[in-house]
Amino acid sequence: MIPLSDLLASGPSTSDDGGEGSHPLLSLALAGMMDDVQAHSGAVYLLSPDEQVLEMAVMAGLPRAFAAPWERVAITSPIPVADAVRERGLIWVAGEEDMARRYPRIAVVLPYPFSVAALPIATHGTVYGAVFVTWPGSHPPQISDSERDRLIAACDRLALRLRRAAESGSPLVPEADFLGPAAMAGTTGAIEAVRMVARVPDGLCSLDVNGHLTYANPAARELLGANASTLLGKQLWSSVPWLNDPVYEDRYRAAMISQHTTSFVALRPPQDWLMFQLHPSRNGISVHITPARGTVQEMPHDKPPQHTAGLVAISHILTLASALTEAVGVSDVIELVADEIMPAVGSRSLVMLASEAGRLRVLGQRGYEDSTIADRFDGKPLTAHTPGAHALATGVPSFFESRAELEHIYPAPSVTRDGMASWAYLPLIASGRPVGTCVLGYSQPHSFSTDERAVLTSLGGLIAQALERARLYDTKHRLAHGLQSALLPHSLPSLPGLEVAARYLPGTQGMDIGGDFYDLIRTGDATAAAVIGDVQGHNVTAAGLMGQVRTAVRAYTAVGQSPGKVVVSTNRLLIDLDAELLVSCVYLHLDLERHRARLARAGHPQPLLLDPDGRVHILDLDGGPLLGVDRRAAYPTTVVPLHPGSLLVLYTDGLIETPDTDMDDALAALAAELEHAADQPLDALAEHLVGRATGGIQGGDDTALLLLRPQR
Repeated sequence: MIPLSDLLASGPSTSDDGGEGSHPLLSLALAGMMDDVQAHSGAVYLLSPDEQVLEMAVMAGLPRAFAAPWERVAITSPIPVADAVRERGLIWVAGEEDMARRYPRIAVVLPYPFSVAALPIATHGTVYGAVFVTWPGSHPPQISDSERDRLIAACDRLALRLRRAAESGSPLVPEADFLGPAAMAGTTGAIEAVRMVARVPDGLCSLDVNGHLTYANPAARELLGANASTLLGKQLWSSVPWLNDPVYEDRYRAAMISQHTTSFVALRPPQDWLMFQLHPSRNGISVHITPARGTVQEMPHDKPPQHTAGLVAISHILTLASALTEAVGVSDVIELVADEIMPAVGSRSLVMLASEAGRLRVLGQRGYEDSTIADRFDGKPLTAHTPGAHALATGVPSFFESRAELEHIYPAPSVTRDGMASWAYLPLIASGRPVGTCVLGYSQPHSFSTDERAVLTSLGGLIAQALERARLYDTKHRLAHGLQSALLPHSLPSLPGLEVAARYLPGTQGMDIGGDFYDLIRTGDATAAAVIGDVQGHNVTAAGLMGQVRTAVRAYTAVGQSPGKVVVSTNRLLIDLDAELLVSCVYLHLDLERHRARLARAGHPQPLLLDPDGRVHILDLDGGPLLGVDRRAAYPTTVVPLHPGSLLVLYTDGLIETPDTDMDDALAALAAELEHAADQPLDALAEHLVGRATGGIQGGDDTALLLLRPQR
């Protein structure tokens, strides 16, 4: 991969053949690509020097502010251009629904009908960046072969030009965004058109791609209550106070992105309602303004809009909030902030601090090769005169645009020299309670604008909420994992002449807790008892009952009860406990000298037996109902030959039960899988069977597996 710095170093622009010239290579390449496929907007990204971040180099057809949350994105980000680089291929997003399903973070910020194609800019061995182009919502749901071929060819040509530019030492210079042709008004026809529009009683305005007003007829100026000098060259929502509402700016964004006519009604104080209709094209928007029909009570607002944060800032917060909802544990929060938020805000380092027992503790860091730098934050008292402690204690964020500014307030010994040039200290306050501080460092002096400070402050609140949830989750996870570990056997006993393997996978994602259980109990030099079972439910209650059942089975085994009697006794105990949960199980006695097993079954899936010759049998065991149903239930004992080299497979239904799959078919598939994998070591076979059943991820039910093989 070629670093961005090699391509954007100061120097002349590059011509198409790699030599020096005046062509804005990226802008022209992007504009040509859009014309080839009739796209209405697009952007080119190039790789940053560390090859982990894509930086937007030029945008066309839309204001760059529309893509503000994605100006800088990590290669790992779940967005189309990053996916295109990672997969080295075209990514197609068909429209609103497809975007919401595959890229919800983008759909939250840009909930408009449009299609996207993203492609890598790469030669055979080198990735230079990526490009995306968009079409209005009217585009067909599939990209055509012609569009695909033209885009791929254009990206291949651009990659070759970038390679030649780097090889020839003629790097690119930064280019202005391409926003379409400038307005022309030098002909007689254009002058007459202006006169004609001036005579129209309705308000008519023209906005360029950035939303700046380039023309307003007299009726429009009268309806807006502003003169030409106030309006021209400015955005309507910034020059007309009562239009300064994100709702109205959103209609403009919707028109530009979808290329469909949009409209809204706004209240001009004190009580005049105006209808705005926005007619977009690739070069801008024509705005039609008329008095709205109806009374004030019929209109959607009952008061003039107040000044609010800009829509760009809101977009930033929305996309970051959407990303933070994906975090589960504390490590997830730190990784997500580092991978998604640091590139978005341009910081180069991160330290996440938590408040514990009156001191700051480092939860994680990113950007410091020397971890001892971040460790210097650790253990600082909350009363210490440091920016991290001050932000947490007061709940007020601090922004330092230079080290001199930082050390003016905090003398050098009280702050860490971390190699950064600017810092943002964001207090993490959740539910009115301080939970930590997020420290963002910038490698170059950084000026924090008012909007950026607002975004970062809001971001601190979002991180705090996510961090509080994550720490609560981690606490519950440790408790649940400890409970599950205490209830399941830490290891299985060793019995001469018997090979054993077991696996357990909880169905409740992330909690590592459930009601499935297994056990192996040595009863003699050549005998043992084994049990596998499934308690209804996937929670702490099910796990607690599982522990009681497992203890009961061990107790009844110790007094020498037969398999059927052990299951009968456990059933009666469960009814006496009045647990309101049902249990299935298979219990057996193994006799390695007599080469047999005696089994009893209570509403549990039938075990499988693999003969030494490689044939698999589904053991048709007589059995009784689930434990906890009928105090008088009987559970007959079945004797099964168990020769050396055979394999007895005990499992819970999570191993075979999947949505829309017949249980008999699933059982037959498991039997076939055993026949093909019988020669594997038991541990490898157990891993294979669990992985096959779950696809490598946790499913909707717990899974337990116990494999028993008498040795030859």
